[in-house]
Amino acid sequence: MLKVVITAFPGAMSSAIAGVADLLVSSGVIWNVIQGDPHERYFSVRIASEDGKPVRCVNGIELSAHMSFAEIDHTDILIVPTIASPISEVLTKEQALQDLLRRAAEKDWTICGNCTGNFLLANAGILNGRRATTHWGYRDTFAERYPEVLLAADQLITRDGDIYCAGGGLSWFDLTLHLIERFVNHEVAMQTAKAFVFDYRRDSQLSYSLMRLSKPHKDDRISEIQAWLDDHYASKVKVDELASQFGMSKRTLIRRFNSALAMSPNTYIQTVRIEAARKLLEETDRTVDVVMNEVGYEDGSSFRRLFRSKTGLTPTEYRRRFSRRL
Repeated sequence: MLKVVITAFPGAMSSAIAGVADLLVSSGVIWNVIQGDPHERYFSVRIASEDGKPVRCVNGIELSAHMSFAEIDHTDILIVPTIASPISEVLTKEQALQDLLRRAAEKDWTICGNCTGNFLLANAGILNGRRATTHWGYRDTFAERYPEVLLAADQLITRDGDIYCAGGGLSWFDLTLHLIERFVNHEVAMQTAKAFVFDYRRDSQLSYSLMRLSKPHKDDRISEIQAWLDDHYASKVKVDELASQFGMSKRTLIRRFNSALAMSPNTYIQTVRIEAARKLLEETDRTVDVVMNEVGYEDGSSFRRLFRSKTGLTPTEYRRRFSRRL
């Protein structure tokens, strides 16, 4: 069996420890039991804490450890769970874990980080020059803190050599299924996903991120234009006419928009429209074409292409996943 060690520390998310363990030890077992077939266990899973003692997670649940970090002489896979308490405090306190990560990198063990747990990998220096992801809500903080990491925060899972990173808090499920596919095979990964009634092969976390349209700035005129666009996004808006309406040149409008919001007026309008389309798809049963028209688009292929680029899903896929009327 493949050896797996899941690290534990105070303030971690318990599901990213216990859940990963459950999924790994169930692969090759739960589906076979359901089908009445012989089963085979593929992974031996242990939990390790700095001193080998129980760890209290952020939700108050206390998890026992099988060993200390120092007792790990070899493992095939080392997993770091989500940080669910103040990240800076954990990075300061968990020096032993970061030492373990450096040792693991030197020994070429497979290393996996989940969500904000990837801050620990980056802080240990093992992500420098490597592609990685983290929770979409922390991408700016991560990018600013670790400029040498090739951050791909739109991706749910990244792999660079033997280091895997997963994005959102519950993407440990996707990561674990990915590991099952790599170390066992695709069929067992799919059977495990089916047994746990979980969608497999989600590729992006764009559809879970928030369209951050309200970036704070001090340009009152641009705020006024934003407010107007928020009410008239479905109209045919031309940038030169918009500039004239608010008493400035087209060049000045574009420059001030980029300065205040780090995006052009056209990009802002597109983003507002897609956000409105998302809301309609979530909350109504209007057809995709009707939604498209109501947010200001006439060309179906262009709308679907833009929607997918912004959310990572087609409008139909988005409704299927997020509709509040199902």
